[in-house]
Amino acid sequence: MKRTLMIGGAAALVLATAQPGMFGEAAAYGQAATAKTAAPVDTLAADYVAQDRTQGIVVAWGKGDTAPVFASAGRIAVEADAPAAGPDSLWRVYSMTKPITAMAAMMLVEDGKLKLDQPIADFFPGFREMRVLTDPDNSLDSRPAKTQITVRHLLTHTAGLGYTIITKGPLLKEYERLGITPGAVNATFEAQARPIRPKSLKEFAERVATLPLIAEPGTKWSYSIALDLLPAIIEAAAKTPYETFLQTRLLGPLKMTSTYWTVPQSELGRFATNYAWAGDTRIPIDPAKTSAYATPPSFPYGGAGLVMSARDYDRFLHMLVNEGTLDGVRVMKAETVRLAMSDILPEGVTFAGAPGGTGGDTAPRMGYGAGGSVYLEGVPGGPGKGTYGWGGAAGTVAWVDPANKIRGTVMVNYFPSDKWPLRADAVRAVYAQAAR
Repeated sequence: MKRTLMIGGAAALVLATAQPGMFGEAAAYGQAATAKTAAPVDTLAADYVAQDRTQGIVVAWGKGDTAPVFASAGRIAVEADAPAAGPDSLWRVYSMTKPITAMAAMMLVEDGKLKLDQPIADFFPGFREMRVLTDPDNSLDSRPAKTQITVRHLLTHTAGLGYTIITKGPLLKEYERLGITPGAVNATFEAQARPIRPKSLKEFAERVATLPLIAEPGTKWSYSIALDLLPAIIEAAAKTPYETFLQTRLLGPLKMTSTYWTVPQSELGRFATNYAWAGDTRIPIDPAKTSAYATPPSFPYGGAGLVMSARDYDRFLHMLVNEGTLDGVRVMKAETVRLAMSDILPEGVTFAGAPGGTGGDTAPRMGYGAGGSVYLEGVPGGPGKGTYGWGGAAGTVAWVDPANKIRGTVMVNYFPSDKWPLRADAVRAVYAQAAR
């Protein structure tokens, strides 16, 4: 049971964020989500709580350079006296941390301190002579890698690195033995993981460098710990702690004051409980008061470590819609934002959106940008060509649609993320409301 909890918890950290089209099937976005007279997004939020699909939900969306519109329903926990969910409630965003880490790296590309095709061995020499497994699922037998891992590979999950929900067989055991489990699920998982997990980004990178790869770098998209490794590269290139760099260059200038690696005791009252669905039973897996996020992480998990409010994530997306500025403050050049939200996959590599295919004939073709998927074609009445975004293991999702200047954030907290079709429902509702 202990092993099931530990591996199952780690799997939940990164579960199913690569859904078809990022938001599910792409059909009928132009249709109203409901025949009711209320605004579609408000109706969506109310219905999800009324149907007991989630204890609470917040949706933030905006069009153009306008203030966000919020729709909230329910509470941050099932208890009757729990606070109402709202724009400043705190939620585990898990893999929605990845786009933020990716944009931090792109800032260093803009500064000339990193290059997209720069080998990461320039910062950690242990990556200079990597090996590639010849039978990843069954053996640790390997051959020398022909290609150096680059910054581009980390940004696009094409480095050949593993993940506990992807990696199998002997290599999975090696990941577990070395504590390559960057993320928090609950206090029980933390008690198991912390004694063997690296204590710093530097140590994390050095341990990862000793492990074989599942594929030749630059040849295959495979969801991975790449965005957890990237902060170590950022830290080395910037010559400053990753948390400091992020706070100084992104969070501070954008006034994202409700974004945390560790939720302060004073803010636990607005922190949602995370639940796990077991069939039709909802189980509190990480209550706010005893949350793993109430204590500092082993190191900042760039792939799945942040707790944020809908208001804060909207500010990040708003900056991207504005191509690098918000409230008159520029944090990135417009060309940097456009590059980051374009398809930057290595030549010859494709991104299908989910293992086994694109999810049906209605799903658009997709590429992959810096830490998030990119629509290579638009959907009539829905996301336009170039739509960029990603989701989190606990049901959250966020996207930026540069063609239509629409941005959206959905905050809930439950495992698994695909228990309900919330992502597709939310996108339909936002575009229906934006069309009014």
